[in-house]
Amino acid sequence: MATERLLMRNVREILRAKWELRLSNRKAAKSAGVSAASVVNVLQRASEAGLAQFADVMHLGEAELEVLLYPETSSSGSPFPRAEPDCAWIHRERSRPGVTLELLHLEYLEQHPGGYQYTAFCDRYRAFVKRRGLVMRQHHVAGDKMFVDYSGKKPSLVDPTTGEVIEVELFVAVLGASNYSYAEATRSQKVHDFIGSHVRAFEFFGGVARAVVPDNLKSGVTRSCRYEPEIQRSYQNMAEHYGTAILPTRARKPRDKAKVEVGVQVVQRWVLARLRNRVFHSLAALNEAIRECVDDLNRRRMRDYGKSRLEMFDSIERSELRTLPNDRLVITEWKKAKVNIDYHVEFGPRLYSVPHRYVGEVVWICATPTAVEIQLRGRRIAVHARDGRGRHSTMPEHMPRSHREHAEWTPSRILSWAAKLGPATRELCDAILSERPHPEQGFRSCLGILRLAKKYGDERVEAACSRCVAARARSYRSVESVLRHGLDKIAITDVSEVVSAPLDHENVRGRDYYVN
Repeated sequence: MATERLLMRNVREILRAKWELRLSNRKAAKSAGVSAASVVNVLQRASEAGLAQFADVMHLGEAELEVLLYPETSSSGSPFPRAEPDCAWIHRERSRPGVTLELLHLEYLEQHPGGYQYTAFCDRYRAFVKRRGLVMRQHHVAGDKMFVDYSGKKPSLVDPTTGEVIEVELFVAVLGASNYSYAEATRSQKVHDFIGSHVRAFEFFGGVARAVVPDNLKSGVTRSCRYEPEIQRSYQNMAEHYGTAILPTRARKPRDKAKVEVGVQVVQRWVLARLRNRVFHSLAALNEAIRECVDDLNRRRMRDYGKSRLEMFDSIERSELRTLPNDRLVITEWKKAKVNIDYHVEFGPRLYSVPHRYVGEVVWICATPTAVEIQLRGRRIAVHARDGRGRHSTMPEHMPRSHREHAEWTPSRILSWAAKLGPATRELCDAILSERPHPEQGFRSCLGILRLAKKYGDERVEAACSRCVAARARSYRSVESVLRHGLDKIAITDVSEVVSAPLDHENVRGRDYYVN
């Protein structure tokens, strides 16, 4: 008997065409896409197997039908049991780059010459995958993807002073092929914490996957789009530094990241559940406990794979990860801003100056832990220290000349200049600055008095200030009036002369004018 092996779907079509449709051998062969000799061979094998009608075949699977029609025999002619393929091993090996089911079937036959043919081999593997659930239907290549997400259930810290319970975030990263997992707690999901968790995950794995698959949170994706999502600039810089790509999932498509969804559930059960009765007062203590639980999780044997996550990571995935760069990433935060009319941009709690000619321009703010850099069209236009006192960080060279001159004046500098003209001038300026609600309110008055020396000379200004101090006339107008009328040249012996001297002027009517 010929030993030609046909695909079981072709065999089933031959039997349907002959037994149900009552076609000739030639038409049955054409319908099944085989030769007429193959039709004769299949009918003979079916007869020997005790099959006589298509109803006998309909309830049989392809593997069962193959066993009936193509039984393998030993040299003695007795039935030879076929070796079942190790589906867990097949699944692990498929994670290696370039490994296909066809190659694995050939290796299987080398070890078991009487084993299942390709169709039955694949049927058994697919049944194994189906039993493992929907989340395992994706094929993950070793070193290809790292899935990341935050847990909906959060750990917490307790303030040792107030007793306040503070919820923190739980970051989870899972490698696609080995399920090797990493988890840590952070204060928030903000950019600095989010990217920092990635960096520590890379260092934990000892390498970088070719792609990172995050959710569409704002720290990673500024604009969600199915086709062209906009990656947050700091996140993109991280990807470029570590030589990986960012592949955000589609919005509201949890199956796109089913691997990490399951990973988060596992971490919740094997980490959070184990720590539920423990109290932590610091993030460091919490992360130390999480690390112990994660290490234990990675060493636990997975029933379906027959190996632990760590064993699978060591055997198939560790060598496929890209090497870490020599320098650790310095986390930068990026923000787009418009230069305000006061030539400052806002970042965090502080305002940072740029050259005043850039007012109205849209710039990028790049912030590191120590510095804040402002860029315009890729060119740096200003840089400031990030930490500092006060609300504003203003550089004098960024200010217009008029503003710079004003900013340079301080009470001490004004009093020092006044003292050079004379003690009376200093006394008058000090009094003006002191009686104003804010010293800067008296700057203009004092500067006006001091600049009168350019027109009248130091001695006359000093004499005029002396006269105004005696009269308690603390204003620029008083000093200017004294100089303009030449009163500084008249010696006074009594303060009352200054305060109550009668005014003799044609425009001053006096009280007698209103008698009648």
